[in-house]
Amino acid sequence: MKLGEFLVAKRMVTQDQVDRALALQRDQGGQIGEKLIALGAITPDQLFDALNYFPQPPRTLEDTGLNGSFILAHAIKLFHSLGLETAADLADALKLPAVLCNQLLDTMRERGLLQVLGAAEGPEIRSTLTGKGREMALEAVEQNQYTGPLPVTLDDWISQVRKQSILAESINRDVLAANLGHMVLPEGFIDEIGPAVNSGRSILIYGPPGNGKTTMAEAIGMAFASVVFIPYAIEVDGQIIKMFDATMHKRLTGDEDQDAPRSLIKRRTETLDARWVACKRPVIVVGGELSLDMLDMSFNPVSRFYEAPLHMKATNGVMLIDDFGRQRVEPKDLLNRWIVPLEKRVDYLTLQTGKTFQIPFDELLVFSTNLIPENLMDDAFLRRIPYKIEISHPSAWMYEEIFRLVCRNYGMALPDDLFAFLYDVYYGRNGKPLAAHHPKFICERVQDICRYMGVPVALNREFVLYALRNLSSNSEDARRLAAIT
Repeated sequence: MKLGEFLVAKRMVTQDQVDRALALQRDQGGQIGEKLIALGAITPDQLFDALNYFPQPPRTLEDTGLNGSFILAHAIKLFHSLGLETAADLADALKLPAVLCNQLLDTMRERGLLQVLGAAEGPEIRSTLTGKGREMALEAVEQNQYTGPLPVTLDDWISQVRKQSILAESINRDVLAANLGHMVLPEGFIDEIGPAVNSGRSILIYGPPGNGKTTMAEAIGMAFASVVFIPYAIEVDGQIIKMFDATMHKRLTGDEDQDAPRSLIKRRTETLDARWVACKRPVIVVGGELSLDMLDMSFNPVSRFYEAPLHMKATNGVMLIDDFGRQRVEPKDLLNRWIVPLEKRVDYLTLQTGKTFQIPFDELLVFSTNLIPENLMDDAFLRRIPYKIEISHPSAWMYEEIFRLVCRNYGMALPDDLFAFLYDVYYGRNGKPLAAHHPKFICERVQDICRYMGVPVALNREFVLYALRNLSSNSEDARRLAAIT
């Protein structure tokens, strides 16, 4: 990711200011940071702070903070497992600067682990493992089969987590309103939930099912715009924990090698430390499948490395516990697991070796449930959740606005008498409460039957009654609706 993109994502400058700075850079040369300062878009101190936010690449192997034998074993394992031949191959695999990879290859040759095959394209030299090198590589594979980029240390990860803490990003009313703009909300609701989102603390969203709790929680997560850097893996006590997860972390660029900013203050930087991936703040949603073991280190006895637990992957982001109370684990057991993280903002994890280590608990934890909170947790735990937001049934005005919005999205005409018909045959006679998910359900079922019958999509009474019969789970209601003409 480039400096301009990063500054826009951090809301330090606007895209228009970046475009103007790029135009100046094309005409005059120099650094984009210099042009942004010249335009008055940013101060030198602000730029310096922004550059310090980026993980900087190690200048020496010692700068990685890793044991030299650990680095060598991992490098030779990659050489063997991935069929590498050149320093460029190794740099791409380890995500280390080429100069450091050349040093590693020199060490491997000096120890008789590598032999030269010949010249490759350009200045590159092709090499292969010797018998001694293959033996060492196989020993490294027995230790673990992780073949990703070189891990970062636990201390380096914690330091970066603190720099990009979710508490450091403030979401104002306009940003929150824009991200919730696709929802029809009660008057004043954004001002009620705004302080909760900005607090970075835990939130309980509760209320009857089908009224937008999950949609709202996900939209809140997407309101955070800051870039966060997530390492491919972390080293703890010689063990490897795989951290970056492409299924959960949204990379901001498809390029593996991220373009780096150049510091105009005192020194120029090389490319960013490629062992880190620039991502949006993670938003991880977990529902009924959640179990206690998903919050602990997951060790694969075959590959012999760890997968980070869910809440560790959600660090610096949002973790939504959806349908809370319907997990495979008892609510009280799950809540007890969260007591220390919620109160102290730290958690403790344990390796197979018995080593216990502390990690920051820096995330917005959101519980969403359609059960009664008092039936799920006691007063002691409710006290630890500072914000409780109720999402109730929509008012008639909200319901009708949702229906209009759904019809516009589906390109369906809304009959003038539809609401009166619905109130009469379904909500009024059945005593059913309005629900925010009903309009979408009704429109989708009408589309289904119209496609089946090969007729234009229309919200006529026959098709709406068909949808209502499927909406009701009561056989008596369904028979009554079937009798209406």
